[in-house]
Amino acid sequence: MAPASTRPTSRDVARAAGVSQATVSLVLGDKWRGRVAEATAERVRRAASELGYRPNLAARNLRLGRTRTVLLVVPALTTEFFAGVYTGAARVAAEHGFGVVLYPSPEGVGPARNPFASAQAALDGVIASSMAADALTAIRGEALPLVMLDSDPEGSLGAATVNLDIADGVRQVAGHLLGLGHRRFLHLAADVPSWTFEVRARELAASVGAVPGGSVRTVRAPISIEDARAATEAALAAPGPRPTALVCDDDKLAAGAYKALRRLGLRVPDDMSVTGLDDLALATAIDPELTTVRLDAELFGERGMRALLAVLDGRTPEGGDIPVELVVRGSTGPPRAS
Repeated sequence: MAPASTRPTSRDVARAAGVSQATVSLVLGDKWRGRVAEATAERVRRAASELGYRPNLAARNLRLGRTRTVLLVVPALTTEFFAGVYTGAARVAAEHGFGVVLYPSPEGVGPARNPFASAQAALDGVIASSMAADALTAIRGEALPLVMLDSDPEGSLGAATVNLDIADGVRQVAGHLLGLGHRRFLHLAADVPSWTFEVRARELAASVGAVPGGSVRTVRAPISIEDARAATEAALAAPGPRPTALVCDDDKLAAGAYKALRRLGLRVPDDMSVTGLDDLALATAIDPELTTVRLDAELFGERGMRALLAVLDGRTPEGGDIPVELVVRGSTGPPRAS
């Protein structure tokens, strides 16, 4: 009868790698930097992989007083952007032995019921988008370490904030359109009470207002194609000179604007230039392809997770906003001569 297989232990890994059990613990607990040589750490990881060693997470968590679980709170997953944020956060979490639980606020924005009866006991920390910030009142109380995404650094609820450089993205859009000769702008703003959308409105007004003859009219719509279509149609039916450039807070809003312009017999970009913000897959699915601002959602999630790990370890998170990039496609061109 074959002997029962036994699970490899840290002692087995230490013997195979020619190091102490303490060194194995440091390397596999990701605490080796500055204490163990890179080559030694790699030897320990290789030995653990070849032996099929898996640390006893439950026992380690009891010692550390941690569950090694993080909650990511986002608006309802209506675009792939927040799926990208999750992917980036989960990748960094896995590198450090953490898991990420995704909690989309059921109503997208606004209060939500606590999905966990004992969330504070079951979680080490929370990463949350400011678009779903109200859901936090049900989830974290005041007890858990919190990192806020797309949130005002001056008034953030969190121990740290991580932001994309949305202000610069809007300045890039405005500069591109102004450079083409546009002066009359319609801003299709997301009807969402969030800091990130306040930044878009403020920066667009400042950029356009700094140019003689520049003007911005704003209409608001929920982030849906049909709501954006209706809001655009209503705005363009209003009296007064028609705008020549339509700046949308989100690619989905831009897709709705396309539908409205088509119904009104207007062509993009001949009669109206249109821009978005996100660079979702949708941006290249519509015709003409959309000029928009590319946001690196996965890097956003990675930075959010790294910031939370820093907070948990008592370190100062990396500073600075994440750069964004204007992607010019076929939806923008010079205004038609009056």
